[in-house]
This record gives sequence, C-alpha cells and structure tokens, in this order.
Amino acid sequence: DAVDGAGPSPADRPRAGRGTPPVVDHVPTDDRVVFLTYDDGAERDPRFIDLVRERRLPVSMFLTDSVVGPGYAHFARLRSVGASLQNHTLDHPALRGLPYAGQRAEICGQQRKLTSRFGVRPRLFRPPYGAYDTTTLRAAADCGIAAVVLWRVTLEADGHLTYARGPHHLTPGDIVSVPSGEAPTMSLAERTAGLLDEMAERGLRVGRLEDYVGHR
Repeated sequence: DAVDGAGPSPADRPRAGRGTPPVVDHVPTDDRVVFLTYDDGAERDPRFIDLVRERRLPVSMFLTDSVVGPGYAHFARLRSVGASLQNHTLDHPALRGLPYAGQRAEICGQQRKLTSRFGVRPRLFRPPYGAYDTTTLRAAADCGIAAVVLWRVTLEADGHLTYARGPHHLTPGDIVSVPSGEAPTMSLAERTAGLLDEMAERGLRVGRLEDYVGHR
C-alpha cells in the first residue's frame, strides 16, 4: 500500500461509533516498542522467514487473498516462527464509499479464508490504501474485527522511512507499514534488517501489535 499514505489525517477520519472497532495508527505506550506490519503478501522472501525466526520478531502480516494466491504456505511458515496473520481484504479494493454488502463481503470473506486455513480468526484489519468510512467500521465489527490498523510510518521500497504526521523519526508506539507491490530495490529481509538497526540506535524493539490493540 505504498501509495496509500495512511488514510485521512486524524482530524478528518470517520470516528468509531459505539460497538465499532477503534482505528489506530500509533499506540500510546511508554514501552520502547515499534510495531512492524507487512501488507498484501506479494513478497515471499525466504530470507525474511529466517530473519523473523532468528531475531524472534513478532511481526504482523496483513494479507490480501487475491495477492497471496497460491502462496499461503509461505505465510504458514512465517506463522510457525512467530508472525501473526491479519486481514487486508479479499481483493484489495478502496472500501470508502462502497455499499455495506460489498465491504462486508471483502472483510468477512477474508476472515473466513484465513480462519479456514490457519484455524485462528484475525482480530485486526487494515483497509487497502488506508481508505475507509463509517460503513467500513460497521462491516468490520460484524465480521469480528477488534481494531482497524493504519500506520504513521512507511518503510519504502529503497529502505528509507517516510512519516504521515508527527516527528520525522521513530518513536515508541509507532506502527510501521511495509507495503508490497512496487519493485523494491532491496529484499524484504534487507529492508527489515536496516529498520532493525535504526530502531536499535534509538533503543527501540519490535512489539507484538496484538498485545497492545484489539482487545474488546
């Protein structure tokens, strides 16, 4: 979702109503953690699995069924070494403005796919392009989603970081999106390793996003 930005600015975002999941792009915490989230499922770098295993990285993978295609075995291996698998729709449409039935089909459909494949129902959802509306939040709630996850920081294809708002450096509680789709100049493992080095310089470690959000 490199072209996404992180959706509307916080002041312009649709507000979560009663019974709908919260929308987060940063976690308020004093813990020196940053959350690494990977979108779509297009990049299947075996060295990334090795990195996640060796460094015990609790990363979150937001998967789109039409992008993953026949590649779910790769993500089963990632899950076996500590990654969590979360919902990024069936077909990666921009949801904002679509009718409820269409949004619900995209979200619930991927819930069913991931649950049937891995036996665990995702609790987190990322709307493609960061685009959503109050209908999205209602549909997400009805599909069992506990939190809608955006991002403040993007790890770009060449390994540098961009910031949607706030300080132009990593801070505790940041959610980093690692998009796929553009031809990267560095492998997923290389980009992640560089990010880990930058985090270490700031005294930050990778946190498990599911430990901080999605508890309803």
